[in-house]
Amino acid sequence: MKHAISHIVLATLLAVATAAGAETVKLRFAHTVPETDSQHLAALSFSEKVKARTGGAVQIQVFANSQLGNDTSLVTGVRSGTIDIGATGNPFVTGLAPRLNVLDLPYQFEDGASAYRVLDGTVGRSLLDELGAHRIKGLAFWEIGFRSLGNNKRPIQRAEDIRGLKIRTTPNPSHIKAFQLLGASPQPMPFAEVFGALESGAVDGQENPPTLMVSAKLYEVQKYVSLTRHAYTALVVLMNKAKFESLKPEYQKVLLEEAASAATYQRKLNADNERAAIAQLRAKGVQVIEQPDNASMRKVVREETRQLFVQKNGDAGGAVLRAIETQR
Repeated sequence: MKHAISHIVLATLLAVATAAGAETVKLRFAHTVPETDSQHLAALSFSEKVKARTGGAVQIQVFANSQLGNDTSLVTGVRSGTIDIGATGNPFVTGLAPRLNVLDLPYQFEDGASAYRVLDGTVGRSLLDELGAHRIKGLAFWEIGFRSLGNNKRPIQRAEDIRGLKIRTTPNPSHIKAFQLLGASPQPMPFAEVFGALESGAVDGQENPPTLMVSAKLYEVQKYVSLTRHAYTALVVLMNKAKFESLKPEYQKVLLEEAASAATYQRKLNADNERAAIAQLRAKGVQVIEQPDNASMRKVVREETRQLFVQKNGDAGGAVLRAIETQR
């Protein structure tokens, strides 16, 4: 009798364990920057908190440094479901949802606080939701941050110093247009290719936040950095929509809440690390121009890129611009 009971108990325990195992959801989260960057640290924090809040039922493995592909292939992978979650710069999704380009317009935000009010408010949520038509669930906006200009040719003090430079940009139309207006030759390419392009001379410069320049060791292949802060770039955390909708509602809620929490964590990391990154660039021999004449650049690019955005997006483009003005 005792043996029979023990067999029943064992069978029950095995059944419970099997059921628990069957309910475990394993997700792959990919991004394109080094493991030392704040994006990766935020992704790890996000993974840990989701696992804790779901009692281990949702487990997220993070793949850094373009292990699962560059920015373009990452978006394709999330849409197709070969990648569950991804993080990429906003410019890599504006081809799908053009109104998101409003976030990348040159000199759109004065500081981080004004950007966060928009990204975390109703405008940000409505922009993320536009990705739903493309098999993507937008979880949250993290950040790449305010972009500054690095190059190998000369110190950039004012707008005219940019003329003639070959600058790697994102594929975002407003970024491309801005550098064309400044007389540069914009060269769109995925971030994973930037180091090699600088090293080979295929491009003269690039534009990214100082923190990312340090984590990607761009100081090894560029001589000058000017803190132009000419555009803010959001980092979009994307999830395959079908995969998201297949989860229990309580797990969906956890993913959304912890993605938002990780945004706050990552932004603080960036704010804390920027001054140290500038010091590190100097220590590596990079000449840093902390106060270039940004007004001369703003004068050349701001209004014309905004007009281009409205021309391409019509009344909807004008509406989202006005909504940002009220929120930021």
